[in-house]
Amino acid sequence: MNKKIAVLGAGSWGTALAVTLSTNGHAVNMWDINAEHAQELKENRENKRYLPEVSFNELLNISMEAEEAIQGADIVLFSAPAQHFRNALENAMPYLKKDMVLVNVAKGIEQKTLLRMSQIAMEKLPDANYVVLSGPSHAEEVGRAMPTTVVSASKDIKLAEYIQDVFMSDTFRVYTNTDVVGVELGGALKNIIALGAGISDGMGFGDNAKAAMMTRGMTEMARLGVKLGAEEKTFSGLTGMGDLIVTCTSMHSRNRRCGIMIGEGMKPSEATKKVGMVVEGMFTTEAAYELAQKNKVEMPITEAIYQVVNEKIDAREAVTALMSRSKKHETEDLMIR
Repeated sequence: MNKKIAVLGAGSWGTALAVTLSTNGHAVNMWDINAEHAQELKENRENKRYLPEVSFNELLNISMEAEEAIQGADIVLFSAPAQHFRNALENAMPYLKKDMVLVNVAKGIEQKTLLRMSQIAMEKLPDANYVVLSGPSHAEEVGRAMPTTVVSASKDIKLAEYIQDVFMSDTFRVYTNTDVVGVELGGALKNIIALGAGISDGMGFGDNAKAAMMTRGMTEMARLGVKLGAEEKTFSGLTGMGDLIVTCTSMHSRNRRCGIMIGEGMKPSEATKKVGMVVEGMFTTEAAYELAQKNKVEMPITEAIYQVVNEKIDAREAVTALMSRSKKHETEDLMIR
């Protein structure tokens, strides 16, 4: 069942997935908006900028034009950062056909509109065959065929299963889910908590603090998710707890690395610049804070990180504010429901 697949966006994650798909025997055309970068990929047969030492096989072609990449594709995979997904989709729309399956792998919430990626897709293409692929998956490991497990989610279970079959391999296991809201929010919101975990590490705190950050952070993620229509159980799975664990504990995580530098005293804007790639958590923090305010959802960790990244308070003030909050019952949310 070999397919023709267009990968739009040649960052580390898009490249890792293009390598995975071509290894599975699919014909892959990868395109990037940066023509200079695309030319380097074409010449080097390797992404030296973002995923070095992972070579391309003969089934992975580099297209210099988006139209060329998309033409005749069965699947179009969008690997642009979340804040650029709308533009990437709009630029691709003239070449998309009704029967193509659109797969998005960006994790985030669009600023200002506060929309998830599937909501943007449905706004632009109401009849789109939309699937989100998400889970605990660092590009650095996937590109080197290290065992990884993710989730293919779509409101249409047959679409989710179709993408499951396309991506599955001995090293890349795919589960299915129909809770698109939960899967997208899990992938987006965990980046906020990873920033917090990094800040905690940068301040020199220990494992106790990180465990508290992750556990209470997951409570916040699920609280907002359920309010917005997600299934609570999704947050205990790969795209919730699984992705939270890997992002909060690994140095592959841009969000954690950025948080560490902030915790060490660097200004958030400087830390983001030093990471050198998009730090989605910085954008998602803003959007999630606004969503929480709009929907009257209590998210104290998110609010504290929002205050820190906007330089309204420093990290130590945020810790003090969180630790001195009024007393709570741990399972208060469950008791309320």
